[in-house]
Amino acid sequence: MPYATPTPDWSRLHCFVAVAETGSLSAAARRLGLSQPTLGRQIKALEAELGTALFTRRPRGLEVTAAGLELLPAARAMQEAASRLALTAAGQAAEVAGTVRLTASAFVSMHILPPLLAELRQAEPEIQIELVPSDQSQNLLFREADIAIRMYRPQQLDIITRHLGEIELGLFGATRYLDRRGRPARAEDLGAHDLIGYDSDETILREMRAMGLPAERSWFVLRCDDHNVLWELVRAGCGLGFAQASIGEAEPGVERLLPELPLPALPVWLTAPEAMRRTPRIRRVWDFLAARLRPLLAPQKANGS
Repeated sequence: MPYATPTPDWSRLHCFVAVAETGSLSAAARRLGLSQPTLGRQIKALEAELGTALFTRRPRGLEVTAAGLELLPAARAMQEAASRLALTAAGQAAEVAGTVRLTASAFVSMHILPPLLAELRQAEPEIQIELVPSDQSQNLLFREADIAIRMYRPQQLDIITRHLGEIELGLFGATRYLDRRGRPARAEDLGAHDLIGYDSDETILREMRAMGLPAERSWFVLRCDDHNVLWELVRAGCGLGFAQASIGEAEPGVERLLPELPLPALPVWLTAPEAMRRTPRIRRVWDFLAARLRPLLAPQKANGS
């Protein structure tokens, strides 16, 4: 009888891909919703099943072995095929009732979505919402989310997008800070103020330099990459910072400064997997968000698909 090569367990291959992409058991366990010991056992079982080591341990995590690198493309292809199968099956649901998993940035999730979701719950009580506040891109094709609100146009295949408009940005400071330190009259005056900016992200620095300002990281006396924390620092009077204009202008005790600054706008895209968008509950949430978000945004500059 010819020897039959055993087919690896798919759930273990799924774990292998997650560890290979994140570089550690702990990060992969968080992605998959598993405990780290359980994930470790899955990887060991797959290595025993294949008869080869897939990872070597390094000081900062796990590194894929040569054998693992050969296996990785096929494992990813299997993962994508399984995800497409699940999406197609889920897209056949005919009822409006059910769960819709929605992801958006932490700032949008905190400051924009709550009143909209309260209205949606009143209109569609049979739809349950799982909100994933994250500044990391969730993979829609792997069902990490059903609908995403993005600040960029996704380029994945089999994803549909709609450009809803632009989020205007502005420079803000708390009135108590401005009464103490004065109000800048022109962009050149910003160097004399306490500025609040990102820690590792250089977006603000690049934009300030594009305005002709010799901005350096040291200009920002408070640095943080969490947008919600940055806004709280501005509200507390720690200095001047950038925020979404509609949020800042509605905040008591905070003033908008230098509205003529040529700040970039953030494009807002609604996205969903092609296979899922026709599912009644997802279509309902999609249409609701599109209708409610548009009035909050500046007019769109391009048409989405």
